[in-house]
Amino acid sequence: MSAPADGVAGGLDRLRAALQETGVEFADGTREGELVVTLPGERKLKTVCSLVVGVNAVSVQAFVIRRPDENHEKFYTSLLRRNLRLPGMAYAIDGSGDVYLTGRLPLAAIDAASIDRLLGTVLTACDEPFNELLVIGFLTSMRTEWRWRLSRGESTANLEAFRHLLEGTEDVTGESEGHGTH
Repeated sequence: MSAPADGVAGGLDRLRAALQETGVEFADGTREGELVVTLPGERKLKTVCSLVVGVNAVSVQAFVIRRPDENHEKFYTSLLRRNLRLPGMAYAIDGSGDVYLTGRLPLAAIDAASIDRLLGTVLTACDEPFNELLVIGFLTSMRTEWRWRLSRGESTANLEAFRHLLEGTEDVTGESEGHGTH
């Protein structure tokens, strides 16, 4: 399929129009041809999605989660298995092991319905597995954070979804594990 006669500029105009039609807020990104969309989540507070218009396609990239602290094999295996269910997208890692969702959409396919499906896939793929990935890759850190917050009377609201895994991990003597940095 050949690129539209108006190239990147025309593709960018079509992408802007499709985003406006779907009612999704967006902003210009830092790269040429980039629009950035912030999607609200349920488990993950928000997902920032970069859409970059090229000559033949729109590249899609969204940060999912940072490199896990532990259980690397189980963590990455979970993501690879999820790749099998993703239409036109895949999880990938950068040089640091941080996880991104990536994909491409042909310029000819840009319309409100396809952009709506694309962003729905991005949101689902970033938000749905988030808590599971936190438990697999960061449970020790979460337990440490839980104890630290309780010992100082700090709010544990951001850990509430994991209370069932964290309660009972407090130091029974009431002494804190001095963590100088939080």
